[in-house]
Amino acid sequence: MTYSVYIVSNFGRTVFYIGVTNDLIRRVREHRKGESKFTSDYKCKFLVYYEDFSDILKAIAREKLLKSWKREWKIAMIRKVNPGLEDLGKGWE
Repeated sequence: MTYSVYIVSNFGRTVFYIGVTNDLIRRVREHRKGESKFTSDYKCKFLVYYEDFSDILKAIAREKLLKSWKREWKIAMIRKVNPGLEDLGKGWE
């Protein structure tokens, strides 16, 4: 099974939410439908980053690490693989 650590953001890319899931497409769709309180309140509907893991414990450890990072570090990491902070889940509606 694959586990994904992911970051979703709002339209202006001013708010970032980090999570972990075993079904990235389903989880992004849930965020877009407003099924998560935080991401619904802050309109975090755009997938800007994800990493895949085969071990759930490693995925959870990575999620916790990323959540501890400063905002600038997160943005720098995202920009390395997604320079324009584009929606990587475009078309997953």
